[in-house]
Amino acid sequence: MENVTVLAVNDVLTLSAIILMTGMIFSKISKIVKLPDVVLYLIAGIIIGPSVLNLASIDSYPIANHLILTFGSAYILYDGGREIKLKILNNVKITVGLLATIGVAISAFSIGLISMKIFNISFIYALLIGSVIASTDPATLVPVFKEITIKDKLKQTVISESAFNDAAGAILVFSILTIIQSGKISLTHNLEELVVMILGGVFVGVLVGMLFSISISEGKLGLFHEFAPLVSIVGVILAYILAEKIHGSGYMATFVTGLVCGNKKTFNLWVPSKDFEIQTHVRETLAIIMRIAIFVLLGTHVDFISLAKYWKEAFLVVLALILIVRPVSVLICTLLDRKTKWKFNEILFMMWVRETGVIPAALSGMIMSMNIDNKGILSSVVFMAILITLGVQASTTKIVAKKLNVLEYDKK
Repeated sequence: MENVTVLAVNDVLTLSAIILMTGMIFSKISKIVKLPDVVLYLIAGIIIGPSVLNLASIDSYPIANHLILTFGSAYILYDGGREIKLKILNNVKITVGLLATIGVAISAFSIGLISMKIFNISFIYALLIGSVIASTDPATLVPVFKEITIKDKLKQTVISESAFNDAAGAILVFSILTIIQSGKISLTHNLEELVVMILGGVFVGVLVGMLFSISISEGKLGLFHEFAPLVSIVGVILAYILAEKIHGSGYMATFVTGLVCGNKKTFNLWVPSKDFEIQTHVRETLAIIMRIAIFVLLGTHVDFISLAKYWKEAFLVVLALILIVRPVSVLICTLLDRKTKWKFNEILFMMWVRETGVIPAALSGMIMSMNIDNKGILSSVVFMAILITLGVQASTTKIVAKKLNVLEYDKK
């Protein structure tokens, strides 16, 4: 038993060291070749994976692999939640709510139907593919928007949608996995489970977010304000575990925790400036680490036998997602929200900005470690979606924003 424990610990440490060293090297290379860093992380994962150097694989490090993907995706959702500002979100809440619910459903079911026809597989597995790539990526969008100044309403809508739909997409994926593994499809039972997952996650997220925000605030109850960075990390872990214990969604819980913690001032809670600065630096650093880890790991998961077999079909699915499914879902959701009065150029921008990133990568990594049929097809589609959306859409966001006149210029 002791030997097994020692081996597990060594596996986690070894895999972490390999991933971080590789990530740092390829991050430097990305700046030289001027490509999105996540694309280079994917390539790095392929190089250290079983297909080339065989330094890291699911079979060699199963526990470390699952630990990194689970905590990494939970932390990214927490960090995405913190980026949302409730005051601005209030003005676009209907659009964001529609995009994160109806938009995700349209994307998942449309891609499911397309995948079923293209790959000739049963609908439940095709729907799993659609659900994995239905969400967009706050971890990719936030760095992009730090480089360009998009109109605030549009920026907050896109970031909020990506954070909310990541949680919604993750919940949908795990609901479908439950159906696949149990072999039973009961609409009533499945809807009940979905509601419990959402409400349980929201309840735990609000509870943990409020308690931990109070604990690091100024005043008598702020007992741990000097430990603000540690409280953030503990908050993510605790929110995830507590939500899962009551059959809620751990991912929804971590996202809502971030949402509450990122809007402390709304609840008249203030963190001492020195502690806040330290917390911000630690949070941003850890988010970068998790981002590197997830994409490098995804690269190690790439099944080249399946990719060689299905790359054309996967390419067609991703093309349909970018050119048909995303535009249709955005158009429906924005037209339903007449109150916000979206301009046509803003709608076009939202249609284009939909990078597939961290959460789909993490979900794909988890599914690859399971005994699930057609996972090679799923892996091929996810890899292609990430490669194309990040390689093409993320790198052209500034050009598209300028063409569509949605940049916010300083008024002097």
